[in-house]
Amino acid sequence: MAGTMQLTNVLKTLADPTRRAVFERILQEGEVAATGLVRGSKVSQPAVSQHLRALRDAGLVAERREGRHIHYRVAPKGLSPLIDWLGHYQTFWQERFENLERLLKESE
Repeated sequence: MAGTMQLTNVLKTLADPTRRAVFERILQEGEVAATGLVRGSKVSQPAVSQHLRALRDAGLVAERREGRHIHYRVAPKGLSPLIDWLGHYQTFWQERFENLERLLKESE
């Protein structure tokens, strides 16, 4: 049950396009201060803070404090519930594609 709740939380968190953009920016930059995420974006500082909190609560980012600044980086293990779930369906679809390929070869 906990795995299902974690997956749901990750999916809900990444469903928001702005939050996903913040996550992707952190991923691209490796580590970035919260103030750096506000600069160059059309999102206000309070909104960025709210998105960062959601990402942190979902286990998708980790933070490091340096004085008054908080630096964020992607926490790869946070994506584990999603990767595991997709892995299950990868096997499902791989088998279906193999069956389809076999059927097409037989019909030639």
